[in-house]
Amino acid sequence: MIKKSRQVRDYKELDKTLPTLRYVNPNEVFIHLQNNRCKTYDCYVKEGDHVLIGEVIGMRHGGFFEQPVHSTISGTVGKISKKFHRTGRKVDVIQITNDYLDTFDKSVIDRTDEEIKKLTQNEMVEIVKNKGLVGLGGSGFPTYIKLGTKEKIDTVVINAVECEPYLSSDYRMILEHPGEILEGLKYIMQALNAKKGLIAIKSKKTPLFEILTQLLNTRYKDLNVEVAKLGNHYPQGWEIEVFKWALGIEIPHGELPMKYGVIGFNVTTAYGIYQAIKHNLPVYERHFTVNGDAVKFPQNIRVRVGTSVKKLIELSDGYDLTQKEVIVVMGGPMMGTSITSDDVVVSKTTTSVLVFKNVEYKEEPCVRCGSCVYSCPAHLEPVQIMNAVKRNDKEVMKGLEAYKCIECGLCTYVCTSKIHVTDYVRKAKRLIG
Repeated sequence: MIKKSRQVRDYKELDKTLPTLRYVNPNEVFIHLQNNRCKTYDCYVKEGDHVLIGEVIGMRHGGFFEQPVHSTISGTVGKISKKFHRTGRKVDVIQITNDYLDTFDKSVIDRTDEEIKKLTQNEMVEIVKNKGLVGLGGSGFPTYIKLGTKEKIDTVVINAVECEPYLSSDYRMILEHPGEILEGLKYIMQALNAKKGLIAIKSKKTPLFEILTQLLNTRYKDLNVEVAKLGNHYPQGWEIEVFKWALGIEIPHGELPMKYGVIGFNVTTAYGIYQAIKHNLPVYERHFTVNGDAVKFPQNIRVRVGTSVKKLIELSDGYDLTQKEVIVVMGGPMMGTSITSDDVVVSKTTTSVLVFKNVEYKEEPCVRCGSCVYSCPAHLEPVQIMNAVKRNDKEVMKGLEAYKCIECGLCTYVCTSKIHVTDYVRKAKRLIG
């Protein structure tokens, strides 16, 4: 019998349990001058210059915004070259060689609690903008735009669900920095004049519930925040699903949650907001997961942005040498990107690298079992979209609402014929704009 599938096998136990390894003094970093949202840039430094942590070294240009680029170590500027981005494309990066002094730029100055309480929404927005903070769950959308909304916000939701298999960097972040995350949420609520905050986690993540609840019942008793246990299904971390199950609010496709009095931020973004407001720091470090069945020692590592992923795999005891070929995926196994080389570096929005054994699957003809239709969280008909792509019928693609696809990968995961259905739906989205 064919039925809906919303469960994806998880493999987080080892790297979730281990303490996070700190690797914050790499020999060099490579800072992205381009990313998936910003194709052009200005570089403010040249080869041989000496830079400090938090110093602005360039400016990326997006379609409707600009994004400052900061150094994540102190050291000497090298050449501009190209390396793989998490999206699988090669982009310009600038090399900085570490002087191991960890000297911070003069702009990195702590604000007192009294100073922070006096900050207006516009002032907080300007701070976050100047620190180049973006959605750190992977979206990369400029945080200052969301924080600057003029809609009336009743509830701020921190998305800590982290529903992709193999990933546990957010989990370790919460265990190790719960106070900073709650401070970040407090700052967001202050900026938006929101009366309530909510942290959404999976119900099986009992340690997170206990540590956050303990802090809320002691140090943050005056903060109107609760921890909501949501379902353990995939993709529970999809923002629409979070709002639905945490608040009972269903946001129609194409509408902004802010119109419904709710706004969401990834948990790592909340930590980044704390760092920006309290310490005037950009995101210069982040938690990063190394996992997969073809890496010898899965673990989480605290790294500087710009660190070589190849080096992080080496720190995890390297590849399984019994494998002739492995697959390297940036991001989660469901929504991540397979890349052809490990010559990639950690960006602000990179959560993980997964290394898998290369298993060949023979694609069979579609048997019209309906698994993809039953399992699609956006209620689409993936196989019909696939057939429209094969015919290049854009009108049918539009009629089937391919643009609603969230690219969660479930249709490919459940396909009994091993067809890469998600790739066809992605193509349909590109074709119809």
